[in-house]
This record gives sequence, structure tokens and C-alpha cells, in this order.
Amino acid sequence: MTKRLWEAVETLRNGRLLSAEELNLLAEEPLLQLRQAADSLREIFCGNAFDLCAIINGKSGSCSEDCKYCAQSACYRAEIREYPLLPEEKIMQEAAYHADKGVMRFSVVTSGKRLSETELKILCKTYRRIATKGNLSLCASLGLLSEAQFRRLREAGVSRCHNNLETSESFFPKICTTHRFKDKVRSIQAAQRAGLEVCSGGIIGMGETMKDRIDLALALRNLGIRSVPLNLLNPIPGTPLEHQKPLLPEEVDRTVAIFRFALPDAAIRLAGGRGLLPDRGESAFRSGANAAITGDMLTTGGIGIEADQAMIKKLGFKVVKK
Repeated sequence: MTKRLWEAVETLRNGRLLSAEELNLLAEEPLLQLRQAADSLREIFCGNAFDLCAIINGKSGSCSEDCKYCAQSACYRAEIREYPLLPEEKIMQEAAYHADKGVMRFSVVTSGKRLSETELKILCKTYRRIATKGNLSLCASLGLLSEAQFRRLREAGVSRCHNNLETSESFFPKICTTHRFKDKVRSIQAAQRAGLEVCSGGIIGMGETMKDRIDLALALRNLGIRSVPLNLLNPIPGTPLEHQKPLLPEEVDRTVAIFRFALPDAAIRLAGGRGLLPDRGESAFRSGANAAITGDMLTTGGIGIEADQAMIKKLGFKVVKK
């Protein structure tokens, strides 16, 4: 471990968080030593606990927003299956399937800026039914809701909401123009006031710099986020980023490690795009990551639950209910 890495680890062990300047310097450290130091931080602050969750695409396509990475935007021409809010029984079946497979958190994700009042009412009823089973922690990713709407979700049994910041505030306008970074922040804060935990992260590989990624990590830290999904851009035909070159695995590992230094006690969650990596993320899990979304994503395939569980066991992690 280099002197700079050792000093950073000791600084965090002693309770002081790292600045943007310090994190940008760490990003230039030799990769192998950076990864090892980040993994040691993961062990110090999180032990061998692993947070495994699954999602269902509860409402697909026809989204009014213009996020350049997203196949569900009505602004683009990606070929996906579009459908309205899924029936209650379908969502219940998916929740039961994942619970039986040993997944401990389940989330319904819907397209669009936010759910309508009618849709929210229907979905709250579904969440109440799932909650009565008591075998899953429940999450919701339903757009830019109000504090009152988040309270209704909490009362229905949801403990966490998801709302990605996506990227740094300065890079965000290059990715989306139909809503603002500040709109995301306000929605996150509304969910927190409603008593919900928040899961928020972003997408890497959209053309942003390492500084942008560090700025994103610090924005999440300032919001008190403890569950941080990192998606790898999957360039989907028909979207504006369809020709973006995927990140090299080494760059993914470096980014994961820096996020661990920025957020030492967070669940750093490998999410969409993990299947693009030749080792399905194993190297990143040795670089400080300690959580994942398993199974299919929203409009792309994912990694099978059994394969993920085998990898988690191989790496010495233990899936725990959060």
C-alpha cells in the first residue's frame, strides 16, 4: 500500500472523511494497491455483509423524460416492450419468487417522471399485500414523488425508495434536460423527511470524467445516502448514447474503489450493466463493492440469482437482510 493510500485509510479509520482534492489524488494511485486498500476499508466498515436486491419493471416505456441513456424514453427510438402498470398478482408472483430464491429486498421500478395518484394507490395496495408476508424488505423507484406520497408508501410497508442522481450536477444537463439535478435532490430529501431510507447512485461511462464521479459520490455523501448503486452504461441502440464506448473493467474497478473511499460505510451496489464485465463484477467486488442487483434489469438482461449467490459465497460475503 502506498503512503498516500495508507494515510487515507488511517484518516477514515480515525473518523475524518476525505475531501474532493484527496479523492482526486487517490484516483491516480496504482490500481492494484488502490483496490486492495478499498477492499480493506470495506472490511473495516462493513465486514462481510452483502446486500442483495432484485427489481421488477412495473411500468415500461412511454416516458416523457429525455435521459440520453434510457431506452424507455419516448423521445428516442429504442425497441422495447411497452406496457402500463403491471397487475397486482404479477408483482406479487415476482416478489414471492425472489423471496423463495433468498433475495431479501425487492423493488418495483416504474417509467415516467412520477406515478399518477391512481397508479400510486394501486401500487400501495400491492405493497401492503407483499409486506404481510414479512420475508422481504421493500423498495420503490417511482419517480419524483412528493413527501405526502412517500409517506403513503412508508405506511404501505416500503422502507426504502430509489432515486438515482445519475451523475455530477455539472454533467447532468448533458444527460437530461426535462428535469434538473436539483429536482432529484428535492425528491430525495422529501423521501427522507417521510421516514424512508434512500438508495441513490448513478451511471458511469456516459462520457463523464473521474472528477464528475467523485462529485457525484460527494453529493450522495452530503445527502446521507447509505445504499449506492453504480450502473455501467449499456449503450442501447436507438438512444443518443448508443455509440458510447463501454468502460474498461480496470476503469470500473478504479471507480468502485474511489466510491468506497468517499463513502466508507455505504453499500456500494453493482447494478445495471454488470453483465458487460467479463467476470460479472467479481473484480469490482474485490475493489470495495459489497452489494448488487441480481436478476434482470429494466430493459436488459441481468445475471442469474444462483450464479450471483455462488459468487457471493466464493468471495466470502454473507447476504443479510437490511
